[in-house]
Amino acid sequence: MVADLPDNPSAWLFRVAHNKLIGDLRQQTRRRRILEQSAMEVTDTRENASDVFLAGEVSDDQLRMLFVCCDEVIPVESQLVLALKILCGFDVREIALRLFSSEANVYKRLSRARSRLRELPCHLGELTEEQLAARLPAVHRILYLLFTEGYLSAHSAVAIRRELCNEAIRLATILAEHPVGQTPETFALLALMHLHAARMTARQDASGGLLLLEEQDRDRWDRRGIQIGMGWLAKSAQGDRFSRYHAEAGIAAEHCLAASFSETRWDRVVECYSLLEQFAPSALHKLNRAVAVAEWQGPAAGLAMLAGFEPPTWLAGSYLWAAVLSDLHRRSGNVDTAKRYRDAALQSAPSPAVRELLQRRLRLDPSTPIDERAVKSK
Repeated sequence: MVADLPDNPSAWLFRVAHNKLIGDLRQQTRRRRILEQSAMEVTDTRENASDVFLAGEVSDDQLRMLFVCCDEVIPVESQLVLALKILCGFDVREIALRLFSSEANVYKRLSRARSRLRELPCHLGELTEEQLAARLPAVHRILYLLFTEGYLSAHSAVAIRRELCNEAIRLATILAEHPVGQTPETFALLALMHLHAARMTARQDASGGLLLLEEQDRDRWDRRGIQIGMGWLAKSAQGDRFSRYHAEAGIAAEHCLAASFSETRWDRVVECYSLLEQFAPSALHKLNRAVAVAEWQGPAAGLAMLAGFEPPTWLAGSYLWAAVLSDLHRRSGNVDTAKRYRDAALQSAPSPAVRELLQRRLRLDPSTPIDERAVKSK
């Protein structure tokens, strides 16, 4: 179904995602300078952006504390719990949702991480460059989760928390200025954030409800923000390092560069998801690839991808799994099966905004009433 993966995924990603933008700029004699300035302008957020960091120094207290929380002696999941709770202000429910864990497990990890952190002798100013480098992947993941919660919040009253997205971008930008953080992974993460943030205004209707990608007014997308994201994507493609953030930024770029939903290059999106599964194996990525395959080759092809696949418990109990299966079965004409999965998705939806979105997306017939028992959250 998908062609062999490219020998150089980083170079391939840049070529296919950047191709359309290059075409748009081809008639402009200063096109290269525009792309370079797009990457540089976002980093110029402080009055003295040219300040040189001393070895091991991180300029922002919040970012510095993230590195402290990511001590290698603390298990990775506990690092995330500690940082998201103490530094990012997430509540336990939000953390449990983002980590596909139970609230009880989050409480346990938080307690153990706090206890372990109190035992550590290291002070904020004592982290070496080697320690910062070792903890960088964990910091990337925390910033990714911070942005994700802002982009689609589990908060009951707010569907999108722009302040969290802005904070994640701010911290990632500072990180990209530091010698330790000047890596393709950091640049790809910034590309991903900017490409998503550029579409944020169009993701809600006048009443604040969430809109599907195909419902969004693309004229409201921030073209300058897209250009900045593409500049970071170009920067991330330098060298031979490739990460999940590259693959996800490639997917975001394909959506941003498509003239319409129907004109999206779904074959390229599928290839990016294939790369994502290769570099960061996850059942959730397989589920998302099935969605992209369904847009490319039809819902039956998407269902075929999931045939015989047993999702792990954390995904099987998520609204995402039920929502995708309901949609694919609905589009394939399997009404009874679609209804069963739809009710499960509505019941497990994490917020009223997501539930309303699912009601609109998964409704089998506009004249068919929704089962109110299924709409209520647990």
